[in-house]
Amino acid sequence: MGTIDNLRERTRGQVLTGGDEGYDEARRVRNGMHDKHPRVIVRCENAGDVMAAIDFARTNELDLAIRGGGHSVPGFGTVEDGVVIDLSVMRGVRVDPATRTARAGGGATWGDLNDATHAFGLAVTGGVVSTTGIGGLTLGGGIGYLARGLGLSCDNLISADVVTADGQFVVASEKDHEDLFWALRGGGGNFGVVTALEYRLAPVTTVYGGPMFFELSDATAVVSGFRDMIGDAPEQLGGFPGFQIAPPLPFIPEDRHGDHFALIVGCWAGDPDRGEEEISRFREFAPVVAEHVGAMPYPALNSAFDALYPMGLQHYWKASFVRELTDEAIQTHLRHAPKLPSVHSTVHIYPIDGAVHRVTPDGTAFAYRDANFATVIAGMWPDAADNEANIDWVKSYYDDIAPHSEPGGYINFMADDDQGRIRDNYKQNYDRLVEVKRKYDPGNLFHLNQNIVP
Repeated sequence: MGTIDNLRERTRGQVLTGGDEGYDEARRVRNGMHDKHPRVIVRCENAGDVMAAIDFARTNELDLAIRGGGHSVPGFGTVEDGVVIDLSVMRGVRVDPATRTARAGGGATWGDLNDATHAFGLAVTGGVVSTTGIGGLTLGGGIGYLARGLGLSCDNLISADVVTADGQFVVASEKDHEDLFWALRGGGGNFGVVTALEYRLAPVTTVYGGPMFFELSDATAVVSGFRDMIGDAPEQLGGFPGFQIAPPLPFIPEDRHGDHFALIVGCWAGDPDRGEEEISRFREFAPVVAEHVGAMPYPALNSAFDALYPMGLQHYWKASFVRELTDEAIQTHLRHAPKLPSVHSTVHIYPIDGAVHRVTPDGTAFAYRDANFATVIAGMWPDAADNEANIDWVKSYYDDIAPHSEPGGYINFMADDDQGRIRDNYKQNYDRLVEVKRKYDPGNLFHLNQNIVP
């Protein structure tokens, strides 16, 4: 059987075990609920290191966790007494402005990718928090500000370098390992370790937008107004409505810090001269209490909320898709949103029409191409003593909106107790995903995820 010493001999990156300097820092993930002690953490520097770590886990029959940005709410980036493949060192990004493409290491964050592509006036859809890893977000689909105009992150994926369960290196694309490439675009980390991703980019430099806060008493008008307007709006208009406790920011009146508000975060990514006009659509719904809106580099908007989500918070989330955001559903939101447990918690309702709908439901593993909105109830708070009450808030909220929603949800927002929803999450694509899983990971080595069982 492989030993730790053998593993160290085979790898260029750090191999950390309990007692090694840096081990305690290396085992931390963003969700403070998951305080686990892996037997070994391999900080991979290249695909060869990943091959060695996979071989070690398989040979020793150890659970294997894959960590990119470490944002996994269920804590899938760590494991008790198993192996962690930590890709965080593999963060290099190379942009080719002539072909409008970028190639990034599997451990890169959206901040890494945005900063590199912005220098060339280019971007790709990439979430709403820049510390998120590109790998995890993309493999789950990739909803973000630019989705209505550019599609999901996975829709802009050109190829992926993958190390499979048998330790083999392959490149998946429309031309090679097409079945694997199809599955990676929405199927999560079920099929291998993605060590590099190649994206198609689009011209995006300055965007116009930012957050607007509305009185909670106007929430019905705000959310329904957004719903009624967005479907016919230009696809360069992105953003989302939601609910948020006001953080202590200078543009919010000091006496309103800590109050509950309805929220719209807007993002106009088209002609900069039209930015104010397009974002002003949102001001028509209700009086704005506070806003921080204007022209800014796209990476600035994509990182605007990073400070609200520091390392170590307690996280418990639920997710759903809706074809129609009904009046009844909005009222259901309003029964629960005023109980947001902390300034870190939030509810976002992302529009996923436009370019997202132009991909067929079976064109990628991401199945809900007919949904118009993706809802996340993101419970986040600092004190573990509040876990039971706040988890109950998330569950109660989700249970009440479920009758107004589709059976499945966005896997990147799922909790660790959502395994029973896997078939619903993939609908018509589930059986095909099982076939791909059986081909590339028949022993289910990659099972610490929203798992597709072979």
